[in-house]
Amino acid sequence: MTAARTHIFRLLKWGRILARHGALRDIENARQTPLPVRRLCRIARFGTIQPKHPDYAAAFREIGPAAIKLGQTLATRPDLVGEDATHNLLGLQDALPPEPFDKICEQIERALDAPWGKFFQSIDPEPIGSASIAQVHKAVTTDGRTVAVKVQRPGIDKRFLRDIETYEWAAAHLEAFGGEAARLRPRLTIANFKRWTLRELDLRREAASASELKDAMQSEPFYEVPEIDWDRTAGKVLTLDWIDGIKIADREGILAAGHDPHVLANRLVHAFLRQAISEGFFHADMHQGNLLVRSDGTIVAIDFGIMGRIDRKARVWLAEILYGLITGNYRRVAEIHFEAQYVPAHHNMEEFATALRAVGEPMRGKPVSELSVGMMLDGLFAITRDFDMQTQPHLLLLQKTMVMVEGVATSLDPGINMWDTAAPFVREWIRTELGPEAKAADGIRRQFETLALLPDLVRRLDAQLPREGGAPPAPPLPEVKLIWDRDRPRSTALAFTVTAIIAAAAGAAGMAWLG
Repeated sequence: MTAARTHIFRLLKWGRILARHGALRDIENARQTPLPVRRLCRIARFGTIQPKHPDYAAAFREIGPAAIKLGQTLATRPDLVGEDATHNLLGLQDALPPEPFDKICEQIERALDAPWGKFFQSIDPEPIGSASIAQVHKAVTTDGRTVAVKVQRPGIDKRFLRDIETYEWAAAHLEAFGGEAARLRPRLTIANFKRWTLRELDLRREAASASELKDAMQSEPFYEVPEIDWDRTAGKVLTLDWIDGIKIADREGILAAGHDPHVLANRLVHAFLRQAISEGFFHADMHQGNLLVRSDGTIVAIDFGIMGRIDRKARVWLAEILYGLITGNYRRVAEIHFEAQYVPAHHNMEEFATALRAVGEPMRGKPVSELSVGMMLDGLFAITRDFDMQTQPHLLLLQKTMVMVEGVATSLDPGINMWDTAAPFVREWIRTELGPEAKAADGIRRQFETLALLPDLVRRLDAQLPREGGAPPAPPLPEVKLIWDRDRPRSTALAFTVTAIIAAAAGAAGMAWLG
């Protein structure tokens, strides 16, 4: 187990980097920030020359790969980091200098347990992409096929796990302050972040995700997932078909190739809705670098390290919430929040519906260029504190992906109206899934399931079961020994100092709230 002093050293080192980029200023000035944290922020920035405007993205890049991933996650949480930080972090690109080619070849041979020449005729030494976890090379297999080979950076898994352990330690101390920190549930947020990252570190899981998504999206026209080469795939190496296409970020190239950006934007939004709402399994890293357009107008997705899942109950609620916001049925949106237990029952549903109306009405019928899904999320987050709504970590990936998809769609067609684009799909899905026939079929299925459970139900009649909410059960959280609970004598001054260091360090790691 890592010593507390090691965590403190790492966090203060990261805090100093944040201070140099002006990224502690808002933490220090926020009214919710505890006084000890403000004092430590002042200490951390002492002697630094800070830019006029904070550069959170640059700070996270300097801290390292795990911080880049964390920064991308925080980019969808204005309630955690503030609106200015959110907009800055949205531009955080996951790109690092590549590893030397000889180390990449050694990694391939260790992973595949054979000389790389057994599998490939050639591998281009220059990578076509170099991210925090892996880099990608173009290669030709021994049977003459052109493929893309994704190779994990040597030693990156140990570095990620080391940093995440410190995130867990800091989150536990931050949450122990109670109040606003407890409502935002940083421990559960980091637990979900860890789970996503561990999946991304196993390239076999990424290959399986790509294969599953390909099967799920077979009937979706103009959307494709590359084929996986399982014989050349292992835990640290992933091989898949090479895709010739134009990056979706290259709008001029798309126009020159004769594609209609408006059509492509609508196809992208429809493909995302199909994944998230119909399938409950979606590509959660749909930024411009991971989407290509083939000559026939097909959108091809790549890089499946980060995938999201939503169970059917949550998808039904999500679809009804989206459709309620689209149609202005705020009463129904409010009811769903209470049914899912996202809003505690002691609040008034009508008041919550009115608060939702204040968020939704200014946005209906307007293009993204004026109002956006991202702005809607900002508005929704703004009312969470008033209604004691806890963070829902199981929806963080969905929120992140919605913002990404909107950004890509807007770059293609600045005048796109996300609500109008989404409405027909959501309306049809609700009709199909929640219409009379679907409800009857669900009723029959549930009756058979209930009959099968009768013996167990009889044994548990005396148990009072809580009403099921919309969030899945929380994963087990690591046990963290709080530094102020250690069984050793300490002076009041030392207690104050250590508590202040923990608070400031946790905030410096990017998990404090800014107002």
